Amino acid sequence: MPMQSLVGALFAALIMLVANAPPIEAQANIIQFNGSWKEQGFFRFFSNKYGLQGRRLDVISDGTVSVLWRPIDTTLGRATAAEWAWSVTEGVEGTDLTMRGGDDRNLALYFVFVDPPTASNLGRTSARKLLRDPNTRALVYVWGGNHAKGAFLDSPYSPILKSIILRTAQTGSFTENVNLEQDFTRAFGDMPKVLVGLAVTADSDDTDGAIRAAIEDLQIR
Repeated sequence: MPMQSLVGALFAALIMLVANAPPIEAQANIIQFNGSWKEQGFFRFFSNKYGLQGRRLDVISDGTVSVLWRPIDTTLGRATAAEWAWSVTEGVEGTDLTMRGGDDRNLALYFVFVDPPTASNLGRTSARKLLRDPNTRALVYVWGGNHAKGAFLDSPYSPILKSIILRTAQTGSFTENVNLEQDFTRAFGDMPKVLVGLAVTADSDDTDGAIRAAIEDLQIR
């Protein structure tokens, strides 16, 4: 499958879940990694391995790529900040994330927003329609790439995606605290809309690399 089609299909799968799944309650705003998350892969060799451990998500990617996603409770729709801890013990080399193909990354955490009318009608809105809706937006916080830390990158696949480099291609353990409101305004030029879903990806298929990573204590407030 061409890379452009793969990325578009992965994001379409995320939107489809958000549009059709019931909201999941967050406990004290801590997002649990449990059966509420669903994976979308393409062919058996595209599937990562995800270990859902409650407050921790373990990720293994061996020349593979897939997305793990879930909707969030409507009470968190106006969230303005998020924090989490993540670690990489083995990762892929830095690649150019603005180019189609060859754009591997250790981890990426997606925050998906839609406009209020769309949010109130998610159950009756198709994935295809959402992807064509100019009001859909996604902030993508990335660990990987060969770009400077803090860089905001346009996606080569869709104008509704904006990548923000938090960590370059390296190993280690870090805690992140992001301002969704400020980042959204800088990325898209207007105020955030309604947060409706989250996704996690690890991508090692283009470089045929290997990733061993984890995300834990993900909180939205």
